Amino acid sequence: MSNLNKNVALGCDAKSGCGAVKTVLKPKDKDLGGFTVRRTIPTVGYKNIGPWVFFDHMGPAQFKPGEGVDVRPHPHIGLATVTYLFEGEMLHRDSIGTEARVLPGDINLMVAGKGIVHSERQRPEVKAENNHVHGLQLWLALPAEQETISPAFYHYDKNQLPVFEQPGVSARIMIGSAYGETSPVITLSPTLYIEARLQAGGELTLPHATERGLYVVEGNVTLNETSLAAHSMAILNDDPEVTIRAVKDSIIAVIGGDPLGKRYMEWNFVASEQALITQAKKDWKAGRFDKVPGDEDAFIPLPE
Repeated sequence: MSNLNKNVALGCDAKSGCGAVKTVLKPKDKDLGGFTVRRTIPTVGYKNIGPWVFFDHMGPAQFKPGEGVDVRPHPHIGLATVTYLFEGEMLHRDSIGTEARVLPGDINLMVAGKGIVHSERQRPEVKAENNHVHGLQLWLALPAEQETISPAFYHYDKNQLPVFEQPGVSARIMIGSAYGETSPVITLSPTLYIEARLQAGGELTLPHATERGLYVVEGNVTLNETSLAAHSMAILNDDPEVTIRAVKDSIIAVIGGDPLGKRYMEWNFVASEQALITQAKKDWKAGRFDKVPGDEDAFIPLPE
């Protein structure tokens, strides 16, 4: 569906759009082997929102004893992954020797740079019981001059992230600056990421960024005449005073920042030049990426 048709479907005027809203995106379900995620970007017409090139909403997924998240080792280049859980637990391992539990409220940021391999699983004691996972996983494109830096992993405890509160609203500044607060999470280009919980009737004016997307994780919110249900993402116009109102108790995420220019994306690789992706595919197929300590045997083959 074209952007114009999306707006018409919302009852918007083709010239003015929906006030603060350019269009509304709906995610597509993707099976990751045992559980499904909702993928909002990339999609036709919107390959990125600022530096963000990938937005997955995981779950809520329920697992029986013996089941759980088991994403085998796979490679990345030219991006940074950002993992944030609302509920549950995951285990991150990577080829630079990191082994980290991903817990609700924490931020785990993995900079792939010139190349990294990681797996996402769950500890045996977690899988031994009924368990569940609910969270967001996003990819940031790296600036061209930093695409081939050495890989790195950064963990930030939930208590390190600043919180902005007002009646009926609690917002966490995950990456970047908002509401007079600045997150300690490393940024490689101007980036915005907040998560907010609104009680029914609560209102929040959204922080400004060059490009912005508003995703409703749970609940229902309104922006002027536009109603956004759960699992919808609104692409916002460049209006510095965008205020949302919760129709019922809601959780939202706002992402944005400055776009970095054209990016190629293929499988798990992102780059400003196609040649970098071509080489990464050859290297993965030939086994030239480093192994993940503690998870050396399994891997996801290059899709043919």
